[in-house]
Amino acid sequence: MTSVDFEHLTAAEARTHRTEVEDIYRGAYVDAIRAGAPFTDPVAFMQRFDAYTAPNRPGEFEQIIVSISGRPVGQVWGWSLSKETAWWNGLQLDEPQVHDDFTVEDGTRTFALSELMVKKDMTGRGLARTLHNSLLRSRPEQRATLLVRPDNTRAYQTYLRWGWYRVGRLRPGWPDAPQFDVLIHDLRQ
Repeated sequence: MTSVDFEHLTAAEARTHRTEVEDIYRGAYVDAIRAGAPFTDPVAFMQRFDAYTAPNRPGEFEQIIVSISGRPVGQVWGWSLSKETAWWNGLQLDEPQVHDDFTVEDGTRTFALSELMVKKDMTGRGLARTLHNSLLRSRPEQRATLLVRPDNTRAYQTYLRWGWYRVGRLRPGWPDAPQFDVLIHDLRQ
């Protein structure tokens, strides 16, 4: 019999699962890692993970790892954007005149969904959707945001089907970061 388990983790708890986090990443991003782009290098990815889960980092971090029969196969994580967030730095809004206060944060307005991944051999089973919904349904924020590469057609189209919409684009401050489209999802609907 197959068992499916979802483990909810705080930042401190997530740090104790570094091996599983990297293993899931390597299994989900096989092709991107093989392509050799510096941003997708597992070492660079784990450096970002360490920064996201660092002690005393602003914003409430939450992670969910899904395991099937004891094997970690997928994960999702994010955090609430604090008043001091750098998340919006470099944002180019599609309609800037409409959103004068768009980037104003107070720690309760926006949840940043940073990563959602399922190992390549486990895709097509609804695990990504289940992880996505499990993380967002309990969030108290008004909205969620995520960054998606415009050329990642499969993920992009999936997010649009799940109710996300584009508001602009930005390049994060991480070394070798590509340009991303910025998507928003209303959590109060």
